[in-house]
Amino acid sequence: MDGTPGINRRVAEVIVAEAGTEMNRFRTEHHFASWIGVCPGQNESSGKRKSSKTRKGNRSLRTALVEAAHGAVRKKESYYSAQYRRIAARRGKKKAILAVAHSLAIAIYHMLKFKTAYRELGADFFDKLNPLKVLQRLTTRTENLDYQVQVTPISQAA
Repeated sequence: MDGTPGINRRVAEVIVAEAGTEMNRFRTEHHFASWIGVCPGQNESSGKRKSSKTRKGNRSLRTALVEAAHGAVRKKESYYSAQYRRIAARRGKKKAILAVAHSLAIAIYHMLKFKTAYRELGADFFDKLNPLKVLQRLTTRTENLDYQVQVTPISQAA
């Protein structure tokens, strides 16, 4: 877990002590996140969304992951800081931190199960994921400032 944002020696020790290094006892990464207690709740009945509190899980591992999430979002130009800013703007800081802790749990599961190193996706991951949505958002923001925008792709402009 060397190089993973937010994961220091103490957090790594808690992860290994509580979850172990063998991930075969968990069917998927989502079962692992659920066991920790950082998975999002889903309670919907007849189209009405009810409380979506997270479930109780391994308290010490959940605490360590939330602490690691706080550290991970402070690293500039990282995937986790971009994810935090994106979610915190819409849902609030606490839910964003728990979402980052969930993402860390998923990454830890894959690193331990497949014995791989951490691979940074980058701060622009979400922009590359859906570039048209980014373009639409920026166009709307510019028009709200009373400017008219005309967008042409670089391949056509050259």
